[in-house]
Amino acid sequence: MVIKNVNLETVCGITSKLPQNKLPEIAFAGKSNVGKSSLINGLMNRKSLARTSSSPGKTQTINYYNINGEMYFVDLPGYGYATANVQVKAQWGKMIEDYLHQSKKIAAVFLLVDIRHAPSENDRIMYEWITSRGYEPIMIATKSDKIKRSQLPKQIRLIRDTLEAGDDAIVIPYSALNKQGREEIYELLDKILAEGAS
Repeated sequence: MVIKNVNLETVCGITSKLPQNKLPEIAFAGKSNVGKSSLINGLMNRKSLARTSSSPGKTQTINYYNINGEMYFVDLPGYGYATANVQVKAQWGKMIEDYLHQSKKIAAVFLLVDIRHAPSENDRIMYEWITSRGYEPIMIATKSDKIKRSQLPKQIRLIRDTLEAGDDAIVIPYSALNKQGREEIYELLDKILAEGAS
C-alpha cells in the first residue's frame, strides 16, 4: 500500500448523522493517549493531520479520512480519559457504539493497546463491544520502542490472555518512533481491500 492522497472529509460530533459512505472503512479505537493519532499520521505519512496531544482526550469527534479514494480511516474518540466528566465519557461511549452499530461499510477495526501494560478494563469492554458486533479486532500494540525486543512475545501473550483473544487473533507491535509494524499494517490493508473487491 502506498498512500498518496489523504483528505479529512467528514467530522462527526455527538449530534451529527454518520455519513453513508460507499468505500470500505477501517476504524481505529483506543483509549486516550495510546498513540492513535500518531499511528494514523504514521500510516498516512503526515506529520499532524490527525491531531496529537500530550493531554489525552483530544479526539472528541469521529473523523473520516479519505485514503487514495479507496477507503476511509475512521478515527474514533479516545476512551477512558480519567479526568473527563461522566457525561463526556458517556457521550464518547455512545458515539463509538453508534458507529459500530450503524456503519454498513466497516471492513476492519483496529484496537490499539499499550504494549507496556496489560489491557485495561476499558480495553476489555471495547474488545467485547467490537466482537459482539461481529468483527474480529486487529490489535495494534503501540509504543513497542519502549520495551526490549526480547520482551515482545511476553507482552503480546499478556494482551491476548487479558482480552481472552485466541491464538489466531492478530497482534501487531507498532512504534510511532521507528515505524516498526507499519509495513505489516500496510500489507493487512492491501489484503482487506483485495478481499472487499473480490
